[in-house]
Amino acid sequence: MTEKDNGRKIPRLRLIFGSALALAVVFALSLCVTAAVRFRQFASGAEPSPLSDDERVALMSLLYERYPENFGVLRNLPYSIPSPNLDVRAKSAIIVDVSNGNILYQKNADEVIPPASMTKLFAMYVVDEEVSAGNLSYDQIIPLVPESWACNMPPRSSLMFLGEGQRVTLEELLLGLSVCSGNDAAYALAYTISGNMENFVERMNLVASDLGLVNTHFVESSGYSERNTTTAREMAVFACEYLRRHPDSLARYHSVMSFTYPKEHNLAPGDSPAPQDFSQGLPRHITMPVTQHNTNPLLGRLDGCDGLKTGYIDESGYNLALTAKRGGTRFLSVTMGGPGQNSAEGQAVRVHDGTELMEWAFYSFADYDFSDYSRPYFVRNFGSSQRAFALIPVLQEKTATIPFLTGTTMAENLASVEISADYPRWHKGSVLQGEVLGGIEITLAGYTIQRIPLVADRTAKKSAWFIALADRIALLFLKA
Repeated sequence: MTEKDNGRKIPRLRLIFGSALALAVVFALSLCVTAAVRFRQFASGAEPSPLSDDERVALMSLLYERYPENFGVLRNLPYSIPSPNLDVRAKSAIIVDVSNGNILYQKNADEVIPPASMTKLFAMYVVDEEVSAGNLSYDQIIPLVPESWACNMPPRSSLMFLGEGQRVTLEELLLGLSVCSGNDAAYALAYTISGNMENFVERMNLVASDLGLVNTHFVESSGYSERNTTTAREMAVFACEYLRRHPDSLARYHSVMSFTYPKEHNLAPGDSPAPQDFSQGLPRHITMPVTQHNTNPLLGRLDGCDGLKTGYIDESGYNLALTAKRGGTRFLSVTMGGPGQNSAEGQAVRVHDGTELMEWAFYSFADYDFSDYSRPYFVRNFGSSQRAFALIPVLQEKTATIPFLTGTTMAENLASVEISADYPRWHKGSVLQGEVLGGIEITLAGYTIQRIPLVADRTAKKSAWFIALADRIALLFLKA
């Protein structure tokens, strides 16, 4: 190589070296700037972007597939308890925690039995749905078709004593249905909502179908027919949904102790309140006011009881859907097929079984509110296409059913509950939607009462190497 060639090569090498150095400086500056931007993003703790509609649908489908037990209205307790020695005389029974659907006790809960007048709860639900939709109002006057007059009801019907020409409001009909268990009120409501019994029963059966109640079916709305069917479990599912959708119905209807009808303002023009002779059957014009007490024998007798509904026909025995609330805890029981040779014996069994179940439940369990923990948890994601994602509880309930394990009172027992959320504050690389990355744990007296998995709400892919390297630098400063 000549001296001249060597002289040309040195500047070329310097140029290459200088270019490489410049590129390295640019790369280093870009990396630092990117790391600084990512550091600010991560340090700010910003929430992840909202899920798209497709992501939400995919997440719900995935959770339903993996945790189907969480999507039912009722579910088993998340822990085991000794089998209680309860003296329940009804053929079929169940008691549940209304706030979360936990089943505390059951006995032949899937036996198919006619609901009798518990059927009227479905009728009330349909009416309340119509009011909520703005199609009816509680104070509107309801025309009484002949099919709803007390004189046209089947023998041995329970009645609110509707008669020709009376002026009655929707609210009064609902009171007559809930307090007096009036079959005539059931017919009046069916014809008001749907024009005939057949179409109204379709509405009731649609409610049952939407709730997945495969053994619940109705042929009329009063409960008089033995062809109406349900089970204690399915009635409990419905009653929980009814209370969730229409909680005001308890105070408005189901806890009302007595109802008098017809009052003077209900009478047809020209009628006046006067004693009537029912020896030849019920007259078309009923004017004598009749006061009836709520058929639920535990109202005013069981602490906290405020509903729901009795039922009896010969084919069903003595049924009772019952709810009571003490403090922040509400339980619901359903007993069906209660024995009794007469109404006095049947009522006594209802009182016994309802008291047995409720007193045991309130002594043994109470609700614990963990709503502060039942929320999304945000995770910063390094080296990924998503800088953050959320971990969500697979169970959306906000209360836990706590057993009485420690202390001398339930209050002391609840004070010993410990709860924690265990999850990573940051994550590296890719993540799959539904991936379990933590959990909410509820413990008491050394026992795990419940553990609720926390799962990723979205899929995030691993980012390009440059972003991953910048995130590593950002992470070093965040940990410093």
